[in-house]
Amino acid sequence: MVEALTQNHPYDTVPKQAPTKPSSSPVKLDIRNLSISYNGIPALVGVNLKIYENEIFGIIGPANSGKTSLLKALNRMDMFDSAMTVSGEILFDGYNIQRWRNVYALRRRIGVVFPLPVGLPMTVYDNVALAPRLSGINNKAELDETVERCLKRAALWDEVKDRLQSLGSLLSGGQQQRLTIARALSQNPDLLMLDEFSIAVDPVTTMRIEDVLKELKREMTIILVTNLTQQAHRLAERIAFFMNGTCIEIGDTESMFSGNVTDNRTADYIAGRFG
Repeated sequence: MVEALTQNHPYDTVPKQAPTKPSSSPVKLDIRNLSISYNGIPALVGVNLKIYENEIFGIIGPANSGKTSLLKALNRMDMFDSAMTVSGEILFDGYNIQRWRNVYALRRRIGVVFPLPVGLPMTVYDNVALAPRLSGINNKAELDETVERCLKRAALWDEVKDRLQSLGSLLSGGQQQRLTIARALSQNPDLLMLDEFSIAVDPVTTMRIEDVLKELKREMTIILVTNLTQQAHRLAERIAFFMNGTCIEIGDTESMFSGNVTDNRTADYIAGRFG
């Protein structure tokens, strides 16, 4: 769905900065003056933010704020959507992703999981083994290890270990969502982006995946887009609040949830006064 700016909201395009603790980690992602439109209709305007290595960075905000459009730009989906126009710079490990010639190589390093699970019309095993095979791995023992490791990371192994040869598309919605996470992990990404991963997942499984994400951040950077503010509170070290296509505010999670914000709209959203 196209995320368009709500009319008559002349917000600043440069986010206000809540006090943040200095990070000793290198910058993994440096987004500079990023704007996105669809057929000329703005969806995101002038976003500037830095995301550090091995952090979970949360993005919150109401619907049609541009959150999903941001993830699409980071995954270079504009290459396959003629309606989508991206301007500004996205530096990943210091390199401008708009200049990468091999978008598939980029996507091996930047994995993304969108809200609606898509189990490919192949077995559970092959769903996870597909990317390693495409990268040239054909050793069965190595593939077996990869499939088991990724399914365990996605909190799915115990439920499917006895039916790896069943169609992935026949799994329940929550299981398919975790299968898409396992598939993304099979490429050993440096950056993992999750967009509302818990929409189709029950609360118990959601908490299991959250525990997995806490472990994964030792190995990769994670961007978590969520409408569940408490989920962002539990997982993210820092959060950005998006609204009407702009990044309103960026700050330390604990500080912002304690009311130390620079914009009343941020406080109102976190308190659940609108959403």
